[in-house]
Amino acid sequence: MGYGFSAADIAYLASPPGAAALAEVAELELSAASQLADVAAMRRAHRDHAPALVETVRLRRRAAAKLSGAQHWLFTDDALQQATPTLVARHRARRLAGRDVHDVTCSIGADLAELARVCPRVVGSDLDPIRLAMAQFNLTQPKPTTNTVLVRADALVPCSTGTAIVADPARRAGGRRTHDPAALQPPLPDLLAAYAGRDLAVKCAPGLDFDRLGWAGEVEVVSLDGAVREACLWSPGLTEPGITRRSTVLTSAGEAITLTDTDPDEIPEQPPGEWIVDPDGAVVRAGLVRHYAARHGLWQLDPRIAYLTGDRLPAGVRGFRILDRLEFREKSLRAELRRLDCGALEILVRGVDVDPDVLRRRLKPTGSLPYTLVITRIGRTATAFLCRASR
Repeated sequence: MGYGFSAADIAYLASPPGAAALAEVAELELSAASQLADVAAMRRAHRDHAPALVETVRLRRRAAAKLSGAQHWLFTDDALQQATPTLVARHRARRLAGRDVHDVTCSIGADLAELARVCPRVVGSDLDPIRLAMAQFNLTQPKPTTNTVLVRADALVPCSTGTAIVADPARRAGGRRTHDPAALQPPLPDLLAAYAGRDLAVKCAPGLDFDRLGWAGEVEVVSLDGAVREACLWSPGLTEPGITRRSTVLTSAGEAITLTDTDPDEIPEQPPGEWIVDPDGAVVRAGLVRHYAARHGLWQLDPRIAYLTGDRLPAGVRGFRILDRLEFREKSLRAELRRLDCGALEILVRGVDVDPDVLRRRLKPTGSLPYTLVITRIGRTATAFLCRASR
């Protein structure tokens, strides 16, 4: 759960003496080996402020890879876990550029900071006074925003007019992550009802069953550097006519590749090509595998499986060159891997009930050459492709 910050903690951390103390703590190692000595030294130097100082520095270090400017921000542990990565928040903000926006679950301000860059007027609200105080401070770093107002308010009680609504319901219930829309905080059905008829963007877990939700607008699934980060529900007024599914693939290098269900999805049915391609998770979860294949001249190994194949790799995509196609039988696989001097073995599985780690131990590769084993189902048959990864 992390340290429980108080209003007095926030006031101190945001003050010049607090900033000086944070700079002092930032010089400490704060590792498992040095923790006792470091904390004891901080208690002697800063007494009751020591826990808040140490926790803030730890959280800033954790946030460095996720949030721009994290070295200056204040967080709680839970708020940092749920905070939108800066590049994802920036992507969403671009879609709202030029609009007046109200983030009704603003927390510590990760989305607000990006909205304030491109929106003329921004309102942030939250019920948690500690997170709200942190957001107030964070929006001054490195310099204050001039177009943002923060208020304490319940997300389910509309308190703005003429704004597009942004919401990020908490996805933990009883300390565990939940995929139940009614178990979110605030509950997703209640949130949608509270802003019926308003332009609305709601950040959700990508594991939600969006078909059962019956959402009338667009569902966008976003990944960053190969990891699926979130889904966002966009109301009809915030998307283009006809689009109900979108995948957006972001990279730290600044690339953004988008597919929608209005893109072509006609692909051939033919035997495996030279390569196997495992599409980005955002493409798979958005249900746009065929659209991705059509864009890149690929086709499916099996119409029910998300693995694609073709004779050329899409630019910048990691793929697996097929060396051999084998029956999925452990004994014959083990013998073939031994014959090929297989050492490091990457195992990818889709459509077959196989645990890659367990199978790797059973195959016992002890050689010197790296291979990839792609195990999938083609028709009714479990099939193994022995491959060499492109990188």
